[in-house]
Amino acid sequence: MSDFTIYHNPRCSKSRQTLQLLEDNGIAPQVVRYLDDTPDADTLRVLLGKLGISARQLLRKGEVEYKERGLADETLGDEQLIAAMCEQPKLIERPIVVRGDRAVLGRPPENVLSLID
Repeated sequence: MSDFTIYHNPRCSKSRQTLQLLEDNGIAPQVVRYLDDTPDADTLRVLLGKLGISARQLLRKGEVEYKERGLADETLGDEQLIAAMCEQPKLIERPIVVRGDRAVLGRPPENVLSLID
């Protein structure tokens, strides 16, 4: 079993490119289709810690749900934003690649190279 996990959306070109880059480097990651297998709040908190970013930085601001839910409101805290991502996983920026206690966003896909020894 691989020690890499990718939170993947196969309809996203960056996500497909990131997965391909991993495979081109001989890595067969565990693939989590996060739109079908939505991470819970605890998992998102762990991912945010590994990424070293805030919940706001993980939000996809171009999604209709972002605007409809008023998520640009700066008074909303991490827990409220995490709850929104759990309810609407398409709000989660993608792809996320995890290896051990480190994680990166695959935007651009080459970011994952920092996880490869």
